[in-house]
Amino acid sequence: MGKVKTHRHIGEILHRNGVITKVQLDRAFELQATDPDMSARKFAQILHEQLHVDRDLLMKAIADIFVIKEFKMEAGGLDEQKLREIKEVNRSIPEKMLNAFIELDALPISQQNQKVVILTSDPMNPRITDLANELSANHVELVYCRHDSLLSIIEHVLYKKNNILEQINEIEFEDPDLPGTKEDEIKEEELDAEINQSMLNKLIEGMLVEAVRRGASDAHIIPMGRAMTDIRFRIDGKLQLWHKQEKVKPEALIAVVKDKTRNVDRFERDSSQDGFIQRSIDNVNIRFRVSIMPIVGTEFNRKFESVVIRVLDDRKVITDLNKLGLQTTALDLFRKAINKPSGIVIITGPTGSGKSTSLIAALHHVMDPSKNVLTVEDPTEYIIYGARQLKINSHMSFDQSMRGILRHDPDIVLVGEIRDLATAEIAIKLANTGHLTFSTLHTNDAPSAISRLYKMGVEPFLIANAVNLIMAQRLVRKLCDHCKTEDHDLHAQVARGIGFTDKEIAETTFYKAHELGCEHCNHGYKGRTAIIEALYFTKEIRHLILDAGANVDDEVIREYAIKNGMMTLRASGRERVKEGITSIEEVLSMTVDD
Repeated sequence: MGKVKTHRHIGEILHRNGVITKVQLDRAFELQATDPDMSARKFAQILHEQLHVDRDLLMKAIADIFVIKEFKMEAGGLDEQKLREIKEVNRSIPEKMLNAFIELDALPISQQNQKVVILTSDPMNPRITDLANELSANHVELVYCRHDSLLSIIEHVLYKKNNILEQINEIEFEDPDLPGTKEDEIKEEELDAEINQSMLNKLIEGMLVEAVRRGASDAHIIPMGRAMTDIRFRIDGKLQLWHKQEKVKPEALIAVVKDKTRNVDRFERDSSQDGFIQRSIDNVNIRFRVSIMPIVGTEFNRKFESVVIRVLDDRKVITDLNKLGLQTTALDLFRKAINKPSGIVIITGPTGSGKSTSLIAALHHVMDPSKNVLTVEDPTEYIIYGARQLKINSHMSFDQSMRGILRHDPDIVLVGEIRDLATAEIAIKLANTGHLTFSTLHTNDAPSAISRLYKMGVEPFLIANAVNLIMAQRLVRKLCDHCKTEDHDLHAQVARGIGFTDKEIAETTFYKAHELGCEHCNHGYKGRTAIIEALYFTKEIRHLILDAGANVDDEVIREYAIKNGMMTLRASGRERVKEGITSIEEVLSMTVDD
């Protein structure tokens, strides 16, 4: 009973301070009533995970209630002296224990006179104090810190500096093509000599490490000439140069990559190849998917290849729907669609728009040991614990897997992509025979997926009966919280161009990216968030499709859906601008006119 009173008291203070609404307070009490022994932390989780209260705002308010100090990061970040102090503290802590702190969103920052100070974004977690007590301190003080600030400190303090570029730049490479030579083709023994006499192995290993630490989704290795190669990282959706390697043949650099990659032939240079690399980086196992393709160069006697390495970091897998960052209406429709016992949920968008991330989060939300969850993906990117992920190879193709899956007693099925009529028919059949099905499709918006399925050859009545939700998705870059500035020079016509009304323009504070950025970001942006167009299949939408028959018109469906509350991708982007999360320029670059 005492706990319930404490929770009521906490809830009422949060309401008085404007952190939660009266509706959220009453609903939280209703949910809490089902568990009289609920902890304070569980109560906070209800507010965040089920009632969508901002995590940092909530934790800051609760820290104030319990008189827990707040650690505030200065605009320029931590000074060097403070960083050295924190590094010194963590050097004395066993690596296994330090990793345990990080898993709990915590980091020791001071330990002296039998007192340890722990920085945490989750001060309600009792496991942090339990772990801190193992440090042989008589007193433990918790200090609240915003989640993003804590991650920044952990990155600066714990990750070792990757100084491979400094080492590479100190080496004087000799130009491999001497004047007057008539080289028809690169010889393998010459490549071996060049590889063995240089630090190219260290360069490639350093590239893999740096790609992970910088949060890159991909690393590109691109031949730029007879003895020049660019290495670029895709960070927050944009390619940026990491290193330009001169005085080394591109073939030598790519040969090193091939030597480190499984399932590829180093001596094959005329066809595309796919393989993988696995490494332990900062005590975490990371997988890299390698794609190699022949390209045309300026020197036609040379066989240049382009390499793209996808970074598969399981730490980036989102298993909590609330952490997808979906806007409230889209999240509610998404939950409603995936909680149905059958039907298909389709997510559309270009490569790199977060489709797989959303589907994996949806799978984690609905699967449990009582259900047989099967996935058919080519290639398989992330390991989904609790699901049986079918292995695509030369003995079992994607099409064979799709046909076989019907005989494998599934409850829930994830089809990586609807590629053609055969794939579409099996996915639709699964949805219409009592199975919950998830898949992706490449279309520009949600209504267009209906006409795409019809043009593939799927009958309208099957589409109308099978689909629960079609969700179009894009990722827009988030403005850096540390250096974003108000956009006083924004022309009203630009805002009107993406749909802002004059009233909204007057009431909105517009922000822009700082041109140079700061130490926390990449040219004014840090991270990405989703904008969503969610087309939920109501009875009316189903009737529109059935009545249209062979004359399926996605424009008619789009207009009806918008009139009944569907938010388009651009409208979703406008909301992100109003929230101060992104800029008008970013929304313009990722969306088209409604």
